[in-house]
Amino acid sequence: MKMQRISEVVLLMAGVAVGLCACHTVKVNKHKPWIETSYHGVITENMDIVLLDPPLVALDKDAPVPYAGEICAFKIHGLEAPFEAVVLNGTSGEGQLRARGPVDCELQKEYTFIIQAHDCGAGPGGTGGKKSHKAVVHIQVNDVNEFSPVFREAQYQAAVTEGKIYDNILQVEATDQDCSPQYSQICNYQITTSNTPFAIDRNGNIRNTEKLSFDKQQQYEVLVTAFDCGQKRSTESVAVHIDVKPVCKPGWQGWNKRVDYEPGTGSKQLFPKMHLETCGGPLSSVRTMVELQTSHIGKGCDRETYSEKSLQKLCGASSGSTDLLPAPSVSTNWTASLVTDSGRDSDLIFRFDGRQAAKIPDQMVPQNLTDQFTIATWMKHGPTPGLRAEKETLLCNSDKTEMNRHHYSLYVHNCRLVFLLRRDFTQVDTFRPAEFHWKLEQICDKEWHYYVINVEFPVVTLYVDGVTFDPYLVTDDWPIHPSQIDVQLTLGACWQGGEVTMPRFTQYFRGSLSGLTIRPGKIESQKVISCLQACKEGLDINSLESLGKGIKFHFNPAQSILVMEGEDLENMNAALRKVSYINSRQFPTPGIRHLHISTSVQCFGEDTCISIPDIDAVVMVLQPSEPRITIAGVDRLTRPVADLRGPAGLTLFQDLHIISTVTKGDTASHHTAGRLGVQEEIIHNLDYCDILVLGEELRPEQEGLQLQRSTLLGKHLDATNSTSGMSIYGVDSMSNYEQVIRQVHYHNWHPTQTPDRKFRLTCSELNGRYTSNEFTLEISVLHKSEAGEHVNHMVAPPQYMQVVHHPAMVHSLYPTHGSGVPSAATVVIVICIAALVVVVVLGIYRIHLTHQQEGRSSDTTKEGELDWNDSALNITVNPMESFQEPQGAEEEASEEEEEDEEDDITSTESDDSEEEEVQGAPRVQQSSKRGQLDWDNSTLT
Repeated sequence: MKMQRISEVVLLMAGVAVGLCACHTVKVNKHKPWIETSYHGVITENMDIVLLDPPLVALDKDAPVPYAGEICAFKIHGLEAPFEAVVLNGTSGEGQLRARGPVDCELQKEYTFIIQAHDCGAGPGGTGGKKSHKAVVHIQVNDVNEFSPVFREAQYQAAVTEGKIYDNILQVEATDQDCSPQYSQICNYQITTSNTPFAIDRNGNIRNTEKLSFDKQQQYEVLVTAFDCGQKRSTESVAVHIDVKPVCKPGWQGWNKRVDYEPGTGSKQLFPKMHLETCGGPLSSVRTMVELQTSHIGKGCDRETYSEKSLQKLCGASSGSTDLLPAPSVSTNWTASLVTDSGRDSDLIFRFDGRQAAKIPDQMVPQNLTDQFTIATWMKHGPTPGLRAEKETLLCNSDKTEMNRHHYSLYVHNCRLVFLLRRDFTQVDTFRPAEFHWKLEQICDKEWHYYVINVEFPVVTLYVDGVTFDPYLVTDDWPIHPSQIDVQLTLGACWQGGEVTMPRFTQYFRGSLSGLTIRPGKIESQKVISCLQACKEGLDINSLESLGKGIKFHFNPAQSILVMEGEDLENMNAALRKVSYINSRQFPTPGIRHLHISTSVQCFGEDTCISIPDIDAVVMVLQPSEPRITIAGVDRLTRPVADLRGPAGLTLFQDLHIISTVTKGDTASHHTAGRLGVQEEIIHNLDYCDILVLGEELRPEQEGLQLQRSTLLGKHLDATNSTSGMSIYGVDSMSNYEQVIRQVHYHNWHPTQTPDRKFRLTCSELNGRYTSNEFTLEISVLHKSEAGEHVNHMVAPPQYMQVVHHPAMVHSLYPTHGSGVPSAATVVIVICIAALVVVVVLGIYRIHLTHQQEGRSSDTTKEGELDWNDSALNITVNPMESFQEPQGAEEEASEEEEEDEEDDITSTESDDSEEEEVQGAPRVQQSSKRGQLDWDNSTLT
């Protein structure tokens, strides 16, 4: 076709030439150039030559006439087209289409524009030129594979459930910026990570080739690359993370197995991120029970471990109760043979294994059990082994000899608690209620419970952990016939003293008891009972107001069990996150508290519903910072005989100070507490302070310790006194203990017959869990002969009056003095100084003479110290015989007066002392620190 067209063009040109030759008179540039009507071209991007079909050739019939038959230009209409046409041969009319600049297929794939051919005109100037018709040029840009595939995402994430084969886990996708289908399409994907149980198809779909196991591997990471259809590979591979989830099992998620609790931090959330997984099951309601299990701690939970008397006073219980299970001591020795377990935070617990029992001394047995009285005890008891259970006696009052009548007793029989009360014949003479039975699960559940029996005859009420229970069975009986037989009160068994060959115990108790008390004449209120058994730790809910309206909750009385119900799952999750643990004790018992959570759900329209497994966790209560209780003060007193004989006696601990410190920032052993950490003073209560007489006990006929009852008013304190010392007890502040102990006086009516005394003071917090240092005070009696021989020793200030306080120290704060008497070197120095100043003091000697005589018989705490020093100074600086004469006369007179006073005191000792104390009471209170000794001496004078 192309050759035919060229031949036609040649013939046409030949004809034109012949015509011109034949008729040279024809007009010049008579014809227009001729081109094809349309052209199709192809150009490869980033190239400049366009391949046209057909070729670009312009013909002119005016050929071979110069200029008129020649082609001078091809012009393109459409300036936006980035192309230009050039004439390769003007005579033949051949031309070429070129790109003016780089052509990018990604910017534009095709171009269409108009082209015309222009001849050279009639002459050299190009005038009279003609142009061809307009031809359409359509150009297609060919693509070059210059771009690599790129993934749409930086990384991919998916999750699968173990044990399943997936056809498609996820799909990855890559793109290519090339413009052609060949280079812009992705033809293949490939996993480049080796040894993975996954495969990918040409569309980017990833599947697993084997069943995955959550226990074997919980997450996979595979790298994937892509290829376009020109086999150009992506420059970067993409990471695909696939998480393996266990088979969906309904249950609680997002909880920790251990929660640490720092003492003193208040309430702490237990499950801040907890939520319930139901695996898509439709639920209509959820019920969850959270249980705090603390049965392994003390008496069932973290309670105050003060003594029973201290707790009763702290809770406002009525006075007059008798503690039948006190700590073993000299005065309470009947519990010494019992097995105790005080290893749990100083809780005093007595264990009975069926062989231990104790007799209560007659003087300690509560008397006058009238129509109203209360019996209370802590008990932990389990079922009795054996086919036939026997009675297990907690408390029994029976005949001591001759017969075996039980007047009243408290015992367990076949997991039933029975209280027996037989009235005397003199009180009633009719058939009356005598046995009261209670059948409760608590009696044999091997857990601690607090039992209180309030007797308002004939009504008997049982309280168990503060909840009242009426007896299910009441048995009547006749009263006991009157007799002269003594009775025996026993613990842990019942005394069988008559009608047997050998008196013995019977009906032994098997279990644990603590705090067994009897209060005659009055019953205890429910408020006091609740206080005595209250737990100091439990569950709590933060922000009750924020709980949804659809959430119902309920606590048991001890706040150890919390039950929550709701219909909305999200509200239940939010409510459970608010559950907290709280321990209000300043020094809680460290260790583990177990948590148990059980959940039940109801579903819509299903016979069977999903099952939520129970979970178990622990609360770890960390070790609190232990306090170091320190007692400090004057540790040696030297006093004349007259001070001990006075009605007010001698104040022992007038300069006493009690402080408590803890070491912050040091959780190491207490041996390093003095070197590491920072010591801070803290405030807490004490529960008893004991003043113990060291050496020989006090002789009640001539000496003793005294404390006015008015000193205890307004405080939660009480005191007991004996020949071995004094005990001040009750839960109260350290400052109140200081005030009371400072008012303890020591009396000695015959000090010449008594050696020097030593007293040891110790204090306790939490029934001995934390004890103070042992502070020892020495009392030296200054007799008259000694005063004459050692008067020069008093020149130096008395060491027993120096008080230095160092609250930051935790060990011995005060130096221990030896004899309290200066050495011989000191005496020599004093005499030398006295010789130098004797001239000065001679002029004032007689002015002070009278004052010296008075000062010899009076010595106060603060001002008395100055009087005594003045006296000693005057005696030292004027050691003349004339000075000793009035002293001797005064001694003789005072001895005669003392003998007369001793005779009077011996005959009416108690009455006179009571009258003097009553009369002198107002002056004693006003004197305060100035001391009662001044008042006593003036009275004696």
